[in-house]
Amino acid sequence: MLISVPTSLNATPLKQLTFSRYDQLTLQSDVLWKIERGVVRTLTWSEDGKPIILGFWGSGDIVGRPLTNLEPYQIECLTSVEVNLLPSNIWYQFMDAAIAHIRLSEELLNIVHSRPVPSRLLQLLDWLARKFGRDVEQGKLIELPLTHQALSEAICTTRVTVTRLLKQFEEEGILKRHGRYLVLCQPVQKLKRSNPNTLLN
Repeated sequence: MLISVPTSLNATPLKQLTFSRYDQLTLQSDVLWKIERGVVRTLTWSEDGKPIILGFWGSGDIVGRPLTNLEPYQIECLTSVEVNLLPSNIWYQFMDAAIAHIRLSEELLNIVHSRPVPSRLLQLLDWLARKFGRDVEQGKLIELPLTHQALSEAICTTRVTVTRLLKQFEEEGILKRHGRYLVLCQPVQKLKRSNPNTLLN
């Protein structure tokens, strides 16, 4: 969801910063970041030290410490990222982005609690394709450098399971490789309609 900067802000340019892949955005209690380019993920950790992925965010999304009470909390860049710093006195102008943040978080929470694991992984890939995908001849190209480990962390399973399922999805024609990226050949809802016995049911 792209959110354009309101005209009233043009008179006072926002502070823009650039971060590299694997950098972390600074956490401040009175600052939100609006992503202009690139992708970040938000995460926390369980008591036994396992990462819990809270969301994936891209152009137009807002992230920052004021959106969570979780501790620890981290915003990690998955690509190079350009962000605008939003001071608290202008947050009211970004309510649409804040509402979108809540909705996307709830969608991911629902995916994480889906059963069985193959359904969970397919729904995550579908979510990523809808949010970050680009139309290509074979389907939706998910232009995110996501490792099998990162996918496993997002759906609370093991890397070995993700690797096995991705291979299975390729064999079934659900996915294709495009260099280091994945192409989702059919949306999840279409898969359900065309194959009543799909793993999504």
